[in-house]
Amino acid sequence: MASFEMNDRKKIGLGLTGFGIFFSFLGIIFLFDKGFLAMGNILFISGVALTIGLKSTMQFFMKRQNFKGTISFGVGFFFVVIGWPIIGMVLEAYGFIVLFSGFWPTLAVFLQRIPIVGWLFQQPYIRSV
Repeated sequence: MASFEMNDRKKIGLGLTGFGIFFSFLGIIFLFDKGFLAMGNILFISGVALTIGLKSTMQFFMKRQNFKGTISFGVGFFFVVIGWPIIGMVLEAYGFIVLFSGFWPTLAVFLQRIPIVGWLFQQPYIRSV
């Protein structure tokens, strides 16, 4: 059974994941700076590994239905590191969408419960999407 208690390892993992997203955002803002993008990728992957554990991370990335996303994310990371950040980010974005496609409905339900954002997501023109 999964443990949902928030120990120090999970707190550090969530922090690393957040910093990974922040550095990736900075890399995009600074015209696809490969240093920020590479740092964001490293922090994101290490944060996910610390949050859910190394074994669960390996199982998640090696699932048969996630294999296409894993390969795409890995090749995109390689392109970012060798200096082709735009191609790398496109591949990583595709891999991210494929990897976390099962999580989008949960995220939508969570966003609908936030007071102001939830009202926006319940509008007919957004709900149809």
